[in-house]
Amino acid sequence: MKRPPRLYFSFRSPYTWMAVHKLRWSIPDLFEVAEWFPYWDPDPDTERAMLDQGAQLPYQAMSKAKHLYVLGDTKRLAGRLGLEMAWPVDVDPWWEVPHLAWLAARRLGAAQRCYDALVAARWQRGENICDRAVLRRVVADAGLPADLLDAAVDDPEVRAEGVGCLVAAYEDDVFGVPYLRLGRQRFWGFDRVEMFLDAYHDAAGSGADPMHGVPAAVPAGGYDRDTAGGCG
Repeated sequence: MKRPPRLYFSFRSPYTWMAVHKLRWSIPDLFEVAEWFPYWDPDPDTERAMLDQGAQLPYQAMSKAKHLYVLGDTKRLAGRLGLEMAWPVDVDPWWEVPHLAWLAARRLGAAQRCYDALVAARWQRGENICDRAVLRRVVADAGLPADLLDAAVDDPEVRAEGVGCLVAAYEDDVFGVPYLRLGRQRFWGFDRVEMFLDAYHDAAGSGADPMHGVPAAVPAGGYDRDTAGGCG
């Protein structure tokens, strides 16, 4: 492979949680071999910084019907994966808190430990990881520096790194998560994980062209210009 795969993930998305769980079955060293990019609904400060760089994320609020479907669908999928799931209730969440904390943990070489602690708190215990007090407790229990990770949301350098991740998502035409990129191939959603794994192992094992099987007429800049639709 000329460049590692990219994985766009969000602590908001149950489909990301389950997709990463499944990916790690097949690629145990996923944290080492892939480029990880957090993706979230930006707060006003982050959004302004993105606009300054000519970037804006597509977003459309999820309908009640789709939300109810996602509730049942994710519980069904989690059961098939052998995962216990507790759906959290988000009230005015501040998504910078967990995602910037994760970026701060990655700087310490603790990306995997922080990720595992946050998804376990959110999706297996139903905790509000956007609450800074909750985040401090969760990361401290994982043996991580709570003060440092809690302060990430106020750190200009970490903020700038987070903006860079969202600008990268804009440039990669990301419209929802989980979203994987391998060469010029894109894979969106939990139900494309197997297709990504086939392409990844083929490219890693044989040096095959990651564009194999993609029609020549498909442009490199992305395939779908539709609205985001909401992914959970």
